[in-house]
Amino acid sequence: MTERRSTSTRATTTKVTTTEVTTTKRRAALPAPSPQAVEGLTADRHLLARTSTADRVADVLRTRIAEGDLVPGTRLSEAAIATILGISRNTLREAFRLLIQERLLTYEMNRGVAVRELTVRDVIDVYTARRALEAAGLRGATTAAPDRLAAVHEAVAQGERAAAAGEWPAVATADLHFHRALAEMAGSDRIDEFMRRLLAELRLAFHVMPSPREFHGPYLRRNRVIADLLAAGDLAAAELELGDYLDTAQAQITDRMREAEA
Repeated sequence: MTERRSTSTRATTTKVTTTEVTTTKRRAALPAPSPQAVEGLTADRHLLARTSTADRVADVLRTRIAEGDLVPGTRLSEAAIATILGISRNTLREAFRLLIQERLLTYEMNRGVAVRELTVRDVIDVYTARRALEAAGLRGATTAAPDRLAAVHEAVAQGERAAAAGEWPAVATADLHFHRALAEMAGSDRIDEFMRRLLAELRLAFHVMPSPREFHGPYLRRNRVIADLLAAGDLAAAELELGDYLDTAQAQITDRMREAEA
């Protein structure tokens, strides 16, 4: 009887130890934030100097995702991020909760919080929403404030300058600014807010493309086409170009994701 109990105890111990080792390996598989991401978060710390509400912390992290600094699968350590930003862990947990609701982060038992990896279905849904929001912006171009129209052209110019310098991650950022500027011509605060969150999610999809230059180069040229059509007042042609543009981009990203899964 004693021998059987001893054998059972050893088996249980072995099982627990194996589980701990597996969990450790799984944790180790998640990369920590890159030096660039840490530098960006450190630079953002001043934004929280007066108030470190969860909304403001979430905005800082969302911006790092939208800028491409926090890539899919990055593990976000509570202790490390709270120290970098100079905030309490309770505030950070609430910010994490907000971003999990926005589908930018995930939480898994024994793994903690990480930047979300999108699925094909996610990408299709993001592009469905983009078609509605950006088309609304184009239709509002005739009554948009001059500064909103100027923002469209400046985003294209920003992308062209980054491409000339060979800074393709910056081209991707300028592309998001361009599409955000298109949606902002609708003149709706709610569309602006939703688009800001949606484009952070889109940036996660960009990471699946192996060559930023090959992916973003053709779309930078198409951004210029759309901006020129807007300047000429040909909104119908601009909307047709945008529709084909989004269809093509969605197909490229989802095809690449399916290849990676195969």
